[in-house]
Amino acid sequence: MPIPSSTYRLQLRGDQFTLDDARDIVDYLDDLGVTHAYLSPILSATEGSTHGYDVVDPTTVSAALGGREAFEALAAELHSRGMGVIVDIVPNHVGVDDPRQNAWWWDVLGKGRLSEYADFFDIDWAPDNGADGKIALPVLGSDEDSKELTVDRSGEKPLLAYYEHRFPIADGTDSGDPESVHARQAYRLVSWKAGLVGYRRFFSVNGLAGLRQEDLDVFTRSHSQVASWMTDGLVDGLRVDHPDGLADPATYLIELRELIGQDRWLVIEKILARGEPLDESLPVDGTTGYDALADLGGVFIDASGADGLLELSKARTGTSDDASWLHSTEEALKTSVARGDLAPEVRRLARCVIRESGTDVDLEPVVDAIVAVVASMPYYRSDYAPLAGTIGRVIGTLAEEQSGLGVGIDALTAALISDGESAVRFEQVCGAVTAKGVEDCLFYRATRLVSLQEVGGDPGAFGVSPAAFHLANADRAVRWPAAMTTLSTHDTKRGEDVRARIGVLSQTPQLWARCIADWELLAPSPDGASGLFLWQNLFGVWPADGRIDEELRSRVHAYAEKALREAGLRTNWSEPDEAFEKSVHAWLDSILQGTIADSVTMLVARLDPHGRSDSLGQKLLHLVGPGVPDVYQGTELWEDSLVDPDNRRPVDYTVRRQRLSDTSVPLVDVTGAAKFRVVRAALRLRRDRPDSFVGGTYAPVNATGSASTHVIGFARGPVTGNPDVIALATRHSLTLASQGWGSTSVVLPEGRWRDRLTDTVYSGDIQADTVFAALPVALLVREVSEGDILGEHDA
Repeated sequence: MPIPSSTYRLQLRGDQFTLDDARDIVDYLDDLGVTHAYLSPILSATEGSTHGYDVVDPTTVSAALGGREAFEALAAELHSRGMGVIVDIVPNHVGVDDPRQNAWWWDVLGKGRLSEYADFFDIDWAPDNGADGKIALPVLGSDEDSKELTVDRSGEKPLLAYYEHRFPIADGTDSGDPESVHARQAYRLVSWKAGLVGYRRFFSVNGLAGLRQEDLDVFTRSHSQVASWMTDGLVDGLRVDHPDGLADPATYLIELRELIGQDRWLVIEKILARGEPLDESLPVDGTTGYDALADLGGVFIDASGADGLLELSKARTGTSDDASWLHSTEEALKTSVARGDLAPEVRRLARCVIRESGTDVDLEPVVDAIVAVVASMPYYRSDYAPLAGTIGRVIGTLAEEQSGLGVGIDALTAALISDGESAVRFEQVCGAVTAKGVEDCLFYRATRLVSLQEVGGDPGAFGVSPAAFHLANADRAVRWPAAMTTLSTHDTKRGEDVRARIGVLSQTPQLWARCIADWELLAPSPDGASGLFLWQNLFGVWPADGRIDEELRSRVHAYAEKALREAGLRTNWSEPDEAFEKSVHAWLDSILQGTIADSVTMLVARLDPHGRSDSLGQKLLHLVGPGVPDVYQGTELWEDSLVDPDNRRPVDYTVRRQRLSDTSVPLVDVTGAAKFRVVRAALRLRRDRPDSFVGGTYAPVNATGSASTHVIGFARGPVTGNPDVIALATRHSLTLASQGWGSTSVVLPEGRWRDRLTDTVYSGDIQADTVFAALPVALLVREVSEGDILGEHDA
């Protein structure tokens, strides 16, 4: 099976969309033009899991999804049509929220170091770990809650019980009162507020315990099911979840490549900072596409709107969301995370640093040094080849600026040079701190333009110039031609169409500021920063017809609660401020109906066409551009998702199937017919002409004339021939509306070019107002024979 031409992401759930359900839509995906179905994790996960990333048994396919038999049937159906299967795997961690469901974890808790699985997990067994060398499990409500423990003798074996939680009791240790029984176990139940966690976690999620994939036995056992897929020819590629959490990502990927073979597609969820290159020595085809997402969305942002939106943000919040503020706030938040949620990992690293540095230094100075260095690190982790020297530069700067860190810095430096456990843990902590501090906090605080606040994005960079966009695309076409590209994922903060509409505000900051002022007079938000943040998201999801149903109302309230708690300004997850949250919910209710709702609807009706223009533009450039584009489930039509779990809602494929044969719907309408036409035409074209895309050439196509900057386009083609595909899109359509296209035109290469979206044929110098008369995008394909030219008319 060759490299995919395109993928279609399917979110599987035992209660909503199983492997059999996926098999039922294979014919639809085939007709759409998709070449590979891309499945969310399918290994056995925690009962009732809605996402599959909490795998409890990596050796079996989830029975809730249909099991191995259903997976084989799905793969057979896809392969019978010449299509392929991509599966998302989760090597970094497993689910341990309910220990009874994870046989490996249960065995370790029951037998401690004597368990055959003791080395599978990254457990802190050190005598100075704060739990007397036992596995600290943060499940108690308080330290005094150990008095609430009981022994459950209702089953075959006695279990230690804490309300609904159950834990194993080692053989021969169940006599006496529950606290005495607890004291004899290999684990210690501690308060979740105590800052003690006895194992490496996925970020700060207590229910996800890290695996030691650096141990070949762990790799082999945890990949046994994956290996069988390769042996049986079921899978054509893998997506690897969060490899940066591993001790040695590069070595892991080498082992994985050897396991799956050289011909299967392999992409990794590697979050690159803006400007960070992907290590070309890695045996992978590329990332999962957040770097491309930032470029695709950024080129439609109007940079001239930065100052106006910045002034609005400053007026509403009292802070200036510029690059300087973002940088300082990022460091402060990362510092807070390192001293808060991730303090157990930081202190474990500090103890390791003291051991490996050979220095006689107290713990706290080392913690201070680690926190300062981690907060200043510009990348998820710095041990990839292109980033060599990063730690040295960061530590050098800190040593000059903060002389008080000297003792701790010296110890950390010595430990890192020893290249042992400290160096590994340092990199793992860096990624976790960045994710929790930036993506899960800063991106919920910044308010200048929230559509820029996306995984892998930089809200300090207001837009992407066409020149930068083309250079990034050209580089991707050469260096990473088979990397995945994306606009929406299960992890995006907002869906692609929501981001596109919010992005239009960059073209009209003054109008937006006036609206905010008017609305705030009628319904003052409980908090300036939270209010401005939520106003933008409301604008992004507000129906163009103004009809707010109960489902949307519920979704907005759920999103607001999550966003406010992630931001951590007035409320948070551990200690929610119920009074503040109640005031926000009441404020939202006052907006979702009445005079303000009518006003919001009027603004949305005015700007929605321009949001759809940008949405179509970024979708076309995504699907025709370099790399392997992924279509997230349902996004072939207009889609208004916010952050997880909102973006995992069920997709109505009945409606989408109707689009396959429905030619009576106008190209531009609120149902999404235009977007569907763009997606289907582009995917089918990619499938028909694979040589023009993955591995094909890339060249900018520029316009001339008074509105030339409003055109963004490029040409693709096989390396052995001339370009045969051109994608053109409209930029900044709102500002364009006031001046019109005027004399703007695009000079096409020699030949006759048919627009696959309107079936119009063009040649030579074409006027922009002609090519964009029906749609704000055009997908031009060079005619290859006289037989292909039937019923056309020259423009």
